[in-house]
Amino acid sequence: MTTAQATATTFECVVCGAPIELGDDTLQGELIDCGDCGTELEVVSTQPFLIQEAPQEAEDWGQ
Repeated sequence: MTTAQATATTFECVVCGAPIELGDDTLQGELIDCGDCGTELEVVSTQPFLIQEAPQEAEDWGQ
């Protein structure tokens, strides 16, 4: 799994490298989408900011 550490409130998408900004109110566990490639990212830490590609959950289709 790929992770990236933020500098200030701007970091790079771990998939495409596009810059992504986080606000001061960003919470641990929050999911964000990369505006360039659409990858869903998860904030795994806010002190310091650390993001990783969000785990993909399989569809259960009500089973």
